[in-house]
Amino acid sequence: MKTFKILGLLLSYPDEEMVKHLDDLMQVMALEKLLPARQLKKVREFAHELKGNDIYALQENYVELFDRGRAHCLQLFEHIHGESRDRGQAMVNLAEAYGEKGLYVSPGQLPDFLPLFLEFLSLCPADEAMEMLGDPINVIATIGVKLKKRKSSYASVFEALEALSRVKPDQDMIALARSEPLEKMTLDDIDKEWEEANAFDNSDVSSDDCSSCDAFPQATAELEKLNGQNMNGDQ
Repeated sequence: MKTFKILGLLLSYPDEEMVKHLDDLMQVMALEKLLPARQLKKVREFAHELKGNDIYALQENYVELFDRGRAHCLQLFEHIHGESRDRGQAMVNLAEAYGEKGLYVSPGQLPDFLPLFLEFLSLCPADEAMEMLGDPINVIATIGVKLKKRKSSYASVFEALEALSRVKPDQDMIALARSEPLEKMTLDDIDKEWEEANAFDNSDVSSDDCSSCDAFPQATAELEKLNGQNMNGDQ
């Protein structure tokens, strides 16, 4: 299902090539008809906004939103494992699940990066993809609420993911996210927050190919932990 991959591309660091093909990507999503009309309209408006901005301004905005602080962090396990070494094993399990679909993690990339997870879902049948999207939906919805509070158009992509999920987010978590003040971080705060041991560096993330989408109980269990728990370190 290409819709999942396209939404992942919209959440990736913007470059000129992606922006150049936005019209084509929106057309593909419209033809696939996975997204409800309301969410598709909002995503198309967001794509139009991207096209109308300077690429350097888009990149600066992306870094400001997603790379500085944890509130909008796109590394899914960051919100539950934080700096714990459990995060490393969780990512190994997820990377193995990707390998079973022929998707491998590039050097310098972490498996819990939301756009990569969405690319993985695009390789699965639609029903299974929508079901698995429900595993981290609390994290996804919470990030979306915080982006909406900042009046960021990126919130439309997170609303689209909520619409695709078979599972609805925990409303108590959503209410908490709405009530929290906007994150304000100094450069010293940023440096301190991202000084952590990388438990994933020495892990083997490759795996043999497999055609089954449901052959990864460990990875699914890790993602399911993202539901029904308080998210560690999310501010």
